[in-house]
Amino acid sequence: MDAHPQLELELRTKDDLGDLVADGFDLAVRFGHPRESSWVARKLLDARIVTAASQQYLRRFGHPAHPRDLAGSEHRCIHFRDPVTGRPFPWEFHQGRKKLVVDVPGRLLVNDAGTLQSACLAGGGIAQMLELAEDELLSKHRLVNLFPDGCDERFPLYVYHASRKYVPPKTRAMIDFVASLAGATT
Repeated sequence: MDAHPQLELELRTKDDLGDLVADGFDLAVRFGHPRESSWVARKLLDARIVTAASQQYLRRFGHPAHPRDLAGSEHRCIHFRDPVTGRPFPWEFHQGRKKLVVDVPGRLLVNDAGTLQSACLAGGGIAQMLELAEDELLSKHRLVNLFPDGCDERFPLYVYHASRKYVPPKTRAMIDFVASLAGATT
């Protein structure tokens, strides 16, 4: 906003893109693989997925040694709802070309990253989160990455806008700003 004082921004969070033009939006920023639409989708980055817990949780329930240990009833996991299916995202652990899917127990299902983070920080359970959003909490040891050497899973971030041919200057400025935050080149 300092760089472009003439721009007015409205930030809304919601589960689906909807009809951005009809809703009066110039662009959207979304995590996840793009679905078929008339919108132009530009990939900004791939965020690493981490499986994390608070120190409080680990003192109470212990540190799982392997992702398979999460399938037992001794651990509580916080699920995140997939906005496309309405079901919890599966818990996947990628290492190179290998993928392990673990059916984890959980009594809490959320659809907001802030709520996921808060519940995890409060000791409510183990969560899978985007490392870039949790980097500071991990570096300050408020959250512990449970499997630092065992997960190569990535989740993409895209910016969406209406037209490839004409991108209004205000939209271009916002795309460039978001891309610079993400470390992408325009």
